[in-house]
Amino acid sequence: MAKYNYKSNWPRYVLEWGVLAALIIVISGLAKIVVPSLAEADPERYCPMGGLEALVTFFKRGSLPCSMSTVQIVMGIALAAAVILFSKLFCGYVCPVGTVEDLLAKLRRKLGVKSFSIRNGSVADKALRIIKYVLVFVVFYITATNSELFCKNFDPYYAVATGFKGEITPWMASITVLIVVALGFFIDSFWCRYLCPLGAVSNSLKFWVWVLVLFAVWYVADMIGLHLPWTVLLGAFCLMGYLLEILVRKPKFQLMHVYKDEETCCHCGLCTKRCPYGIDIDSCNNGIVRSVDCTLCGECTAACPNKALKIGVAHKAKGGIWKLAPAIITIILVITAIILGRRPEFEIPTINETWGLEKLGPDSTMVPVVDINTLETMEMTGLKSVKCFGSSTAFMNKLMRIPGVHGVKTFVVHHRAIITYDPKKTSPEEIQSEVFVPVRVKTDKRPDPSAVKEVKVVTIRTDKMFDRMDFTYLGLQFRDTDKQIYGLESEFACPLIVRVFLAPDETITEAELRELVERKELHTYNPTTGELVKTIPVDFEFVRMEPGEETITIAEFLNKMFDGFDSGVFNGRYTNEDGEEYVEKRDKHYEGQPQFIYEIANQDYEKPVFKRANAFQYLSNHISKESCEGIISLKMTLNKDLVPSIQIRFTEPMTEEKIWEVINENPWKITYARDDVRDVPAKMTFDTPGIVYPYVENTEE
Repeated sequence: MAKYNYKSNWPRYVLEWGVLAALIIVISGLAKIVVPSLAEADPERYCPMGGLEALVTFFKRGSLPCSMSTVQIVMGIALAAAVILFSKLFCGYVCPVGTVEDLLAKLRRKLGVKSFSIRNGSVADKALRIIKYVLVFVVFYITATNSELFCKNFDPYYAVATGFKGEITPWMASITVLIVVALGFFIDSFWCRYLCPLGAVSNSLKFWVWVLVLFAVWYVADMIGLHLPWTVLLGAFCLMGYLLEILVRKPKFQLMHVYKDEETCCHCGLCTKRCPYGIDIDSCNNGIVRSVDCTLCGECTAACPNKALKIGVAHKAKGGIWKLAPAIITIILVITAIILGRRPEFEIPTINETWGLEKLGPDSTMVPVVDINTLETMEMTGLKSVKCFGSSTAFMNKLMRIPGVHGVKTFVVHHRAIITYDPKKTSPEEIQSEVFVPVRVKTDKRPDPSAVKEVKVVTIRTDKMFDRMDFTYLGLQFRDTDKQIYGLESEFACPLIVRVFLAPDETITEAELRELVERKELHTYNPTTGELVKTIPVDFEFVRMEPGEETITIAEFLNKMFDGFDSGVFNGRYTNEDGEEYVEKRDKHYEGQPQFIYEIANQDYEKPVFKRANAFQYLSNHISKESCEGIISLKMTLNKDLVPSIQIRFTEPMTEEKIWEVINENPWKITYARDDVRDVPAKMTFDTPGIVYPYVENTEE
C-alpha cells in the first residue's frame, strides 16, 4: 500500500492545525505568555454558525441575538458564499471540530484500531443524516424566538473554547463533546456527517438553485396574500435540504471540483479510504467528483499514488498551483469577513425600533400621528454599557420615556446608537441629559472619619464621556495615582462636570489632572495575585479645570458616596378574630410597642463582594420569614460613627439573642414564592454580636 503523502496536502494542515493551535493557546491561558494579543480573544466571535442564526433572527424579529458581533455575521455570509461558489471550505480548512475528528481518525489508523463503516447511501446513513436537519430547525426556531443563540447550549466547540464556562447546558455539551471524541474515533467524521447543524446548512446551500426557487415561491405566496408562518419556510428549507442530500447527492452548480484523470487512475481505492466522508471517488462519473459531502480538503489528491486526482475549475483539472486555491480562497474570505465586520458602516443594528408614529384610528386602522419627514437623527457614541441585546433594550426603554423620541438603532460592537427624534419637542442636548445617569465612584483611599474632618473638592470639565461605564473607567484611572483622591462625582453638562474629592492637605495641578483623564489605556489587575487581567482602551478628553476649591464635611462626603441597602418594612401574615388571614405591614401591626435596633458595624460591608453576591438582599429575605415574627426591617447604612452597619429593626416577640441565632444559621431559608422556600448557603458570616439601642421614629441613632 502506498504511503500517504502529508507534504502534498500541507496548505490544509497549516490552516486547520494553525486554528486549532491558536484555540489551545487561548483556552489553556498560554496566550498571555506566547501571544499576548490573543489573551483576550473571544473564540465565539468568529463562528459562522452564530452569524447565520443572527441573520435569521434579524429577518424574523428586526433585531440581533444577544452578544452577537458583525464579524460573526459576515463570517456566516462568507461561509455561504464559499459553499455556493466553491465548496464547504470552512468545514475542510477551518472548523476545529472537523480537525479534531480528522486527528482522531489518523490516531485510530496509527493504533491499528478497526473502524466502523457506515456506507454512504445506506439505510443507516440516510436515517442518521436527518438528525442534523432536525437540529437546524430547532436551533434557528429557538434562536429567532428568544433572541439567544441556542446552539451555544450544546456546541462542542463553544463548550471547550470557553472551558465549559460559557452559556452552555452542561448535559447537552457533555454529550456532544463525548460524541465528537468517542464516535469520531471509531466512525470517520460522525459529527460532521450526521449531527452538525452548520454542515446541514452548508449541504443545503450546495443546491443553491433549489434554495432560490424555494424562496421565490415563498415570496410569490406572500405577494398574493398567502402569508404563511416563517416556520413553514424554515421547515421547508430543512426538508428540502435533507431530501436533496439523500436523493440527489450531487450538486452541479459549483466552480471548483476534484477531477480525476481516468487514464492514469489505477483504481486502487486509496482516495476513497482517505476521504473523511467516505465518498466513492474511485467510481465517480465523467471524471468529476460531485458530492454533497466534498469539502475540497485535498485528502484524496494527497493519497493518490499516480496523481490522477487534482483540484480545478471550469471542468478542467488544473493541479499544480491550483492545489493551493481552496486554502487561499478560505484565507481571503476569512480576512475579508474580519475587515468588513469591524467596519462601523457595515455593522448591523442589534435593535432597530420605532414607536409613537401611529395610533389606532376610529375605524380601527392605524393612522400617522407624526410626520416622519420632519424627524431628525442624532448619533451617540462611546456607550460602553450598550453591549448586547439586553442592554440595548434597556437603553431603548429609557429613550421611550423621553417625549419627542421615536426610534433607536443600537450598534453594540462599536457602542453607539442612532436616535430618531422630533426637533419640535426635544433636542440632542435634552436627550443626552435624560439619558445621562449621574455617577459617584469611590477610590480605594478611604478617609478616616476620626482623623479627617473635611474633604477638598476640585471641579473639572471632561468630554467623550457619555456612558455610566465611562465614569467607572475614569474612577479606576484615578485610583492609579499616589494622590490622596477619595472619589469622583459626575453631573451632566456640556462639557461634563466632574467633581474630584481629595484629602484636605492634598494639592493637584491642572496638568496632573489632564494626565490622569487622558490616559489611553486602563489596566485592571487581579487583587490577589497582582497579575494584569485586562487592558481597556479609553479616549477621554480633559477640557479644563474650574477655578477655586470647595470643602465639605467628612460626613457629607461619606454619605454622598455611600451605596446602602433598605429592605423596607416587612409584611406579616396574621389572623383576625373571625379566623380570617390577612397581610399587614409589621410596623403597623406592632404600632405602640417599644422598638429597637440591632446593629452590627463592619467597614467591610461597603466592599463590592457583598453587593455582587446580593448578600444584604438574601439576608433580608432570610430574616423576613414568618418564623422571625417581630423583625420589622433591615438596612445597611452608615451609623453615627460613619461606619457601614447592618441595622435590624425589631420588637417583641423577637429578641437580640434570637436575631443572633437567626443570622448565623447556615443555610439560609430563602422564599422565592409562598410555596417555594429553598435552602441557600449563607452569603455572609458574623463574628461578634451586635449592639442594641432604642429605635427613634425617622432617625436611627
